[in-house]
Amino acid sequence: MRLNENTLLLGKKVVLVPYTAEHVPRYHEWMRSEELRRLTASEPLTLEQEHSMQRSWREDADKCTFIVLDAEKWQARPSTTEESCMAGDVNLFLTDLGDPSLGEIEVMIAEPGCRRRGFGTEAVLMMMSYGVTKLGLTKFEAKIGQGNEPSIRMFQKLHFEQVAVSSVFQEVTLRLTVNEHERQWLLEQTSHVEERCYGDGSPQSQ
Repeated sequence: MRLNENTLLLGKKVVLVPYTAEHVPRYHEWMRSEELRRLTASEPLTLEQEHSMQRSWREDADKCTFIVLDAEKWQARPSTTEESCMAGDVNLFLTDLGDPSLGEIEVMIAEPGCRRRGFGTEAVLMMMSYGVTKLGLTKFEAKIGQGNEPSIRMFQKLHFEQVAVSSVFQEVTLRLTVNEHERQWLLEQTSHVEERCYGDGSPQSQ
């Protein structure tokens, strides 16, 4: 999605930046992990295929992707590279043609040292806020493997409710409808987030 190609979102624990070609080698290394592929229901790709996927995510209007960076490491730039700050990714898929207000959300914290530190929670909150305020979304779904209990619990803490279980795909579907009460709660949870122009670090005009 080109809408967010120049957008950087600065939170307390994480920074969200557009997925660029610079990030692909590290992402490719992550996806060599059999555990991560199982948790994300992903197929192994070559580096060339991963670059092609990155270009697709950048161009396709129905996919919004941010790379999740460790904010503490990112603040230490320029003594560290952006690639070395990478922690995972967070995605929105707008694939329900009958309901453009629905987005499927997924998050992956791939770096073991970044897990269980609240990175995934903040990344999801920031992405949901972006979806509500920039994309006009009012409903979110998360499809999670039945064995991924930490992820299921995280989404439940963010007010998602389980609506379906698929024994075929061995996954559960959780959903959140963003009514006015949920919208205000979400905006409060992300009131600290600063939007900047990706590349120069300057604040974006709203």
